[in-house]
Amino acid sequence: MTVDKTLSDGLRASGTRFADKPALVTADATLTYAQLVDRASRLAGSLTQLGVRPGDRITLYSPNSWEWVVAYYGSLLAGAVVNPVNMMLTPEEVTHVVSDCGASVIIGSAEKLGPLTALKNSAPVRELICFGKSVPAEARRFVDLLEGGAESASPHSSRLDDTCAIGYTSGTTGHPKGAMHSHRNVLMNAQLTALMHGRSASDIVVTALPMPHVYGTVVLNSTLITGGTLVLHSRFDEVDVLTSIENHRATLFEGVPTMYFFLLNHPRLEEFDLSSLRMCTVGGQTMPTVKMEAVERRFGCPLVELWGMTELAGLGTTFAHSGPVRHGSIGVPLPYCEARVVDSADAGCELPRGEAGELMVRGPVVMQGFYGNEAATRETIEPDGWLHTGDIAKIDPDGFIFIVDRKKDLILTAGYNVYPAEIERVVAAHPDVAMVAVGPIPDETRGELAKAYIVPRSGVQPDAAAITEFCRQHLAAYKVPRAIQFVDDLPKTSSGKIMRRKLRDLDAP
Repeated sequence: MTVDKTLSDGLRASGTRFADKPALVTADATLTYAQLVDRASRLAGSLTQLGVRPGDRITLYSPNSWEWVVAYYGSLLAGAVVNPVNMMLTPEEVTHVVSDCGASVIIGSAEKLGPLTALKNSAPVRELICFGKSVPAEARRFVDLLEGGAESASPHSSRLDDTCAIGYTSGTTGHPKGAMHSHRNVLMNAQLTALMHGRSASDIVVTALPMPHVYGTVVLNSTLITGGTLVLHSRFDEVDVLTSIENHRATLFEGVPTMYFFLLNHPRLEEFDLSSLRMCTVGGQTMPTVKMEAVERRFGCPLVELWGMTELAGLGTTFAHSGPVRHGSIGVPLPYCEARVVDSADAGCELPRGEAGELMVRGPVVMQGFYGNEAATRETIEPDGWLHTGDIAKIDPDGFIFIVDRKKDLILTAGYNVYPAEIERVVAAHPDVAMVAVGPIPDETRGELAKAYIVPRSGVQPDAAAITEFCRQHLAAYKVPRAIQFVDDLPKTSSGKIMRRKLRDLDAP
């Protein structure tokens, strides 16, 4: 596959080919491809008039909306570098990101930009652009830029290896780092994802994934470059999503494991017609096989797992829609990409099939590096292009990759390595469990022990002793959780991933 277009070129091509077809559907607007391109082009013209130059960074800070999508493509058409930030970040955290990447413009919703007005005219920020009803006096109105933008403004002609986005890592240790993505990285990822999943102009995709997350961005781009329709929810709500799938006759639903857990546990699930779905995808975290099988039975379609990370501009592995799927596995590398498992202490020592070690990836989707941080880049990307993922994985004899867990989530019990994901897969198989997360608790004798935080299935009263006994039947003794706490919910990121580092906040007093 050759890539000879940028993201901007891809959007304009779809705008010409599918002009009158719905491209984007949200709660308050439906935009055809022609309308999306027109609004993005007008915004690009206005940004240029405001002094935005190729390579300038523009931060996007808002919930999912049609305005976010227009701002994303409008910034790219102006030749700017998009900095999409997690809407759950605090103003202090956003200030750090904006300062770190040197963003000159922030575009976002009124409730998000309100606390950031002090940044106006303080280096590096020159402009605040706001959509919504209550626009701060310090900000320009987004709608004014759409109405005043020059239709004839010539879009900037970016090159494939120009940086088009800077996405910040979650920052679980120290400050987050900005992963630089080229047009080649992002567009190649979208095209290869579309190829693996058989995406086409006939697809109608429903999602509530946050667009600033690379999973959300690759869903956006892979849908629009193939001429599909994206039905975008501002937030995840079980009934809203199920209604959307039924009413729009969706062919794909894309989400993280917790979304599927909530859907499976919803008392009205059986009322909805999901027969239009041809496939669902799940990523962000490993999902227990028993839950994947439950989704397939109820949704009546394959549930395809995928795996990716910010440093890959999206996916790194998945399954081909027309090929074999093995539950519990994250699939195989995207075409033109490679994966291997190495000794965690020696990146040059590739391990035999079946042995667990650090997963490494190489290929055209690997980021350019961390913005302004050459030391971190050298630590993450080897001189020959192999990227350290920080995930512990193994590859079976058929080449399918299985994630064991994150290196940083490892629990050390009396010298034994205990992986939370392994325990979670077992606990999730208990019929009384809707969701589970496992984290460490200190122990004077053994260092750390595993504790399970469980959200019970709707309408049941689970018994901790019974669940512990269930675990003893499927896990080695040192892996069985030594404590169980039933909770109403689990701490999650904006994309719905469970935050294990926040589990201790749930501990009963």
